[in-house]
Amino acid sequence: MTNLIDQKIAVHAEDTEVVISVNNVSKKFCRDLKKSLLYGVQDIATELVGGNRRSDTLRSKEFWALQDVNFQLRRGEALGLVGSNGAGKSTLLRIISGLIKPDTGSVKVKGRLAPLIALGAGFNPILTGRENIYANMSILGLSTQEIEEKFADVIDFAGIGDAIDSPVQTYSSGMAARLGFACAVHIEPDILLIDEVLAVGDIKFKMKCHNRLASLREKGTAFVLVSHNQYNILNVCESSLYLSKGKLILAGETETVIRKYEEDLCLSGTAKAEGLMTLPEKPESESLGLDILSICFKDAQGNLLPNLTTGEPAYLAVECKAHKHIENVNLGFLLSTLSEGESRMLTITSASDNEFLEVFPGKVEIQMQMPNCGLVPGVYSANIYLKQGVRSFDKIESFRFTVRSSRNTSRCLFYQPRSWKVINN
Repeated sequence: MTNLIDQKIAVHAEDTEVVISVNNVSKKFCRDLKKSLLYGVQDIATELVGGNRRSDTLRSKEFWALQDVNFQLRRGEALGLVGSNGAGKSTLLRIISGLIKPDTGSVKVKGRLAPLIALGAGFNPILTGRENIYANMSILGLSTQEIEEKFADVIDFAGIGDAIDSPVQTYSSGMAARLGFACAVHIEPDILLIDEVLAVGDIKFKMKCHNRLASLREKGTAFVLVSHNQYNILNVCESSLYLSKGKLILAGETETVIRKYEEDLCLSGTAKAEGLMTLPEKPESESLGLDILSICFKDAQGNLLPNLTTGEPAYLAVECKAHKHIENVNLGFLLSTLSEGESRMLTITSASDNEFLEVFPGKVEIQMQMPNCGLVPGVYSANIYLKQGVRSFDKIESFRFTVRSSRNTSRCLFYQPRSWKVINN
C-alpha cells in the first residue's frame, strides 16, 4: 500500500515538474546603430578585464524591451503571451530559446526545446530539403539513427513531394515553413516555443498542425504560444501573460488576461471609445438637409450606456437635425472590430430591413433597438451614414465603443441569445 502511495506521489511530482523558469529577466536594446556597436565593444572590453557591465542601467538611446519578467512553466502546460506589437513577446521567446542572452536575471530550461519562431530560417538554401532535414533535426538534438526513423514521417507531414531532393532556395516560403514545422514537431520536444507560425499553409495543413500539437500536448509537451489571434490563445492555453512595453501587466487565467488586454487596447489612445460622440451643428447653408448631431448607445430606459454588455439590450441612438421633411431615409451601420486589426464584421441598414424612415423638420432621434447585444468583449469602430437612395446626407467615421461582459463569452465569435426548456414526453 505504501509503495502504491509513493508511486502516485512520484507521478504527481513528474506531472508538475517545472520545465521553464524565468527569474527577473530584463533585456535592453539601443535605437541607434552606431551607439549599439560602440556599446557592444565596450561591454566585451569590460568583460575581458573582469569589470562590471552595469547591465541594470540604461545608457543613451537604450530602452527596456523586457523588464523584470518572472514566470514558471510546468510539464504539459500551455502558456499564452499576449500584447501589442513591441510588447516584448518575441524577445522573451528568443531569450528562452537561447538565441539572445538577458541583461539581467536568469532562464532555466529543462528538457529538449524546439523553437517554432522563424520556420525555415535556419535552412541552408543551397542544400536540398533532405539534407536540411538531417542538419536541422541534428541541431535540435536528434541522432542520425533517430532522424532516419522519423524521416518518412517528416516528409509526409510537410507534403512537399518530389521537391525533397531540390535545393531549398527553389522552395516557396510556404514549402520552407511547412518543412521547418515538420522538423520541429517530429523531434517530440519537451517544450515548444510557437511565435505566430500557426498561420502557415492552407486549411488542410493548419488542421494537421493543430492535431499534431494536440497529440504532443497529450504526451506532456509544454507550450509557449504567441499569437495576435485571441481565439488561438483561448483554445490552446489555460494561463497567459500580458506584456506591455516590456513589462508584465497581468498573469493568470487566459480569459481574464485577454479581457484585460482587450480593454486596455480599446481604451488607449482614443477619446471616442466612450460610446458617445457629439458633433457641432452645421449652418443650414452647409447642410445637405439632414445632419448627425450625436451618436451614443442607450438602455431600454433611455439612459446613456458608456459601454455595451454582451447579452444585454442596447439601443443605438443617432440624434439628427432635419432642415426639411424627408421620406425614405436609410440609416447604415457598418461595424469593424479593432481587436483583430480593423476588419469588417457586420453591416446593418434600415433599408435592408425594409424600414424606410421618415423625419420632419427639427431635431429627431433615430434608434436601432437591439434586444440583445451579440458582440463579444472588445473594441469596435462603426461608420454611420444617412442616405436617401444614392443621395448622401451625412456620414460619420470611427464611432468607437467598448463591449464588456459579465459572462463567459471570450471563447466565442458572437453571443447567441437563448433560453432553455425541458419537454417531458
